[in-house]
Amino acid sequence: MSEEKFIHYQHAHCESGVTANLLRHEGIDISEPMAFGIGAGLFFGHIPFVKINGVPGTTYRIWPGAIFKRVAQRLQVKIHAEKFREPSKAMQALDDVLATGKPVGMLGSVFYLTYLPEAFRFHFNAHNLIAYGKESTEYLISDPIIEDVTRIAPEDLVKSRFAKGAPEPKGYMYYVTGTSKDMNMAKAIEQGIKQTCFFMLSPPVPWFGNKAIFLLADRIKSYPKKLPPRKAAQYVGNVIRMQEEIGTGGAGFRYLYAAFLQEAGQLLKRDDLAEYSTELTKIGDNWRNFAYHAARIMKERTTDLVSYDELSELLKICGRQEQELFEKLRKLKW
Repeated sequence: MSEEKFIHYQHAHCESGVTANLLRHEGIDISEPMAFGIGAGLFFGHIPFVKINGVPGTTYRIWPGAIFKRVAQRLQVKIHAEKFREPSKAMQALDDVLATGKPVGMLGSVFYLTYLPEAFRFHFNAHNLIAYGKESTEYLISDPIIEDVTRIAPEDLVKSRFAKGAPEPKGYMYYVTGTSKDMNMAKAIEQGIKQTCFFMLSPPVPWFGNKAIFLLADRIKSYPKKLPPRKAAQYVGNVIRMQEEIGTGGAGFRYLYAAFLQEAGQLLKRDDLAEYSTELTKIGDNWRNFAYHAARIMKERTTDLVSYDELSELLKICGRQEQELFEKLRKLKW
């Protein structure tokens, strides 16, 4: 099949980037921050009883697939999403859609994406990418986190789409089937902000939302008392890895949501949203400061080293600031 006229844009994160690229292909002018905000992608969760690669799970974004589905719903975009049990059926379904000229979003493991440098390939099964065509046996790929389009062999794409481990992608694929002329961007922005506030402020359990930031802060404070030094450093290292390196994007997602608030403020002519954008950018800086000091603990640096107690307090500062911000966002009049 020949290459279709698909335009690749590089973005900060995978699912929000894929969402923006798929919708742009359908003629919907939407930025990555706007897709992220409308899709209520900002979140926080710390689940100490769920171990991933032997360490407690931490996430800074909503669960995989939610951003694309919410943006589609709020902008009245029709989509099809499907999982598979058998790789052969998953690849045939992909080929069938590509034959119609439709780009297809997919979920897969970073570890088997051979077009990425080996140093960046690790077992993370919630990465989003787009197949937009096929040339000979190779699939033409638009991965929003890299600068240009690339390609991958079918056997490697199968391994990525059916990687084992939590969460299992199970060949998940999704694409746009139709758009509407009745999109209400202002309403979609309002719905996205309200849902983000709900998920950050309302969960009754301590493992999700703003409460989970304080839960993690207390856990970090207890690490040197309950864990051997190497294990304590490993636990802190995973928090930073999830924040700064993997697609849960901690501080980066704070900046992305701040960009959404700024763009929404301009679109809706609301100065308050622009002010909250500036406020969240500063909170993102504090998340980065937390990451900097946590990394120094993990690497056992001898200078500019803070204690686990001080590291815990840095995280609580982020939690308190975010709580205040989302309380203000929740009280917005529309």
